[in-house]
Amino acid sequence: MRTEPSASPLSQDELKTLVGRAALAYVVPGEVLGVGTGSTVNKFIDALASMREAIPGAVSSSEASTQRLQALGIRVLEAQAVEVLSVYIDGADEIDGHGFMVKGGGAALTREKIVAAMAKQFVCIADESKQVQTLGAFPLPVEVIPMATGHLMRRFALMGGQAVLRLRDGHPLVSDNGQHIIDVRGLRITDPLGFENLVSQWPGVVTVGVFAHQKAHVCLLGTATGVKTLTY
Repeated sequence: MRTEPSASPLSQDELKTLVGRAALAYVVPGEVLGVGTGSTVNKFIDALASMREAIPGAVSSSEASTQRLQALGIRVLEAQAVEVLSVYIDGADEIDGHGFMVKGGGAALTREKIVAAMAKQFVCIADESKQVQTLGAFPLPVEVIPMATGHLMRRFALMGGQAVLRLRDGHPLVSDNGQHIIDVRGLRITDPLGFENLVSQWPGVVTVGVFAHQKAHVCLLGTATGVKTLTY
């Protein structure tokens, strides 16, 4: 583990900027990369603009990231046009000591998991509040086909979870894929791989927000004294 010290404690926004810039070290000149979604990733996208002439383009995990990349002059490629990505850089809602994550707070979990699966390496950028011993304190996002919502909520209840439909302006949030999101509280995910395998098979589940098969290889963790580099 490598620590890059800072002279004084940093604000959360400053930490996001710091880890966003630190992620540039993992961008491979001349190769396409994957770019995630969220406020920390936005800091990375802003920093990536300084390298736009060195990369042929990026595959984006959300419409929001696509718009930000294009606004900064970075070419966005369709996933179907790319065979492999050198690296995928994204945030997390939770990350444990093995690099397993909970993701989907920004409702982009399906596209994030697809792009992560295309990459040789997953670099997670996050602040230290996202580091946990056991996944589950953050409500687990699950993208679902709308007609299955009630059935899936009942299945999570049998596991001890309390599932609610995510709303926006009083209406069900609709993902970039045209589906709904449920958030499940009260879970303690001690076996992320087994949990992901199980829930992914339930009819109506599009994507479960446990990233165990697509785990992080590296985490750039923003702390009060700087960036810690964790490898898994």
